[in-house]
Amino acid sequence: MLMSAPRDKHWGYGLSKKSGVRSGAMYPRLRQMLEAGWLSDGWETSVEGRPARRYYRVTEDGLRELGALLARAELDARFRELNLGMA
Repeated sequence: MLMSAPRDKHWGYGLSKKSGVRSGAMYPRLRQMLEAGWLSDGWETSVEGRPARRYYRVTEDGLRELGALLARAELDARFRELNLGMA
């Protein structure tokens, strides 16, 4: 999800829904990637009727590290059936 549009803003809720990963598992991974420098974050301004949302963007380090991780996963038979490509 992140690597399909790495320059875009991504919201945790949307990443969780698109990937099927529970939010209770998604947010700790996002925090780990922030701490590792793979992601940057920010807050969008609130829109009437909705509070401000935190967004995530892939950093240059994240592009390298996540790209390498995806490349290794694509070689692993356990992940061949998944669509791990960057598109």
